[in-house]
Amino acid sequence: MSLGIRHFTDRIGEGIGQPRFDSAGGEELMHVQPGVSIALGRLSPESPGTLYISNRRVMWLSDTDRDKGYAVDFLSISLHAVSRDPETYPSPCIYTQIEAEDAKDDVFEGSDAECPDETYLSKITEMRLVPHDPNQLDTLFDIFCQCVELNPEPLEGDDEENSWTFGEDFTDDGDQPEWHPSEDLANPIGQVNGNHDLAHSVLHLQINDQRFEDAEEMEDANHN
Repeated sequence: MSLGIRHFTDRIGEGIGQPRFDSAGGEELMHVQPGVSIALGRLSPESPGTLYISNRRVMWLSDTDRDKGYAVDFLSISLHAVSRDPETYPSPCIYTQIEAEDAKDDVFEGSDAECPDETYLSKITEMRLVPHDPNQLDTLFDIFCQCVELNPEPLEGDDEENSWTFGEDFTDDGDQPEWHPSEDLANPIGQVNGNHDLAHSVLHLQINDQRFEDAEEMEDANHN
């Protein structure tokens, strides 16, 4: 599996087409959402396209250019959240952090905003999905949560100090993973300037409440 966002042009069908899924490998379509713009890194949002979410990856396809599309595996998505604060981003969106192959913060100068190349894509660590209908945000968030659960991060020891995903389970003793928010919360989710770690400045993060309910039940059982 390659980390990060990549170009995706493998379409089937007439007209603008739809993505080809790896059915032989167990890939299944989970959700389709038309009228979604995508903003990669510091680039302006693309014209609205169609969002396809499978149990393995997220795919965005342009509605006007059959050769334009992007895909990212859920294993590369380290954080996802709903952003509705206009002070952090102009439009309500699904905000994601991406584990990139060669992530750097100083590579965005001179990139072609109309057609980012593979070098640019390999360094992108943020992706925003902006639905035309903001009422779809909660549905998209729930689908993301379901798919992240289907793609648990491979266990590779206790490194990955900054890895924080919704797919991680609680520890065997019932304790919740600790997350220490940054003391400086002046740069909430959606901030694109500066070098702050956005995973530690989340103000409007929605988490699957069931996890906390399960943890509380386990804690009560231990006390009893």
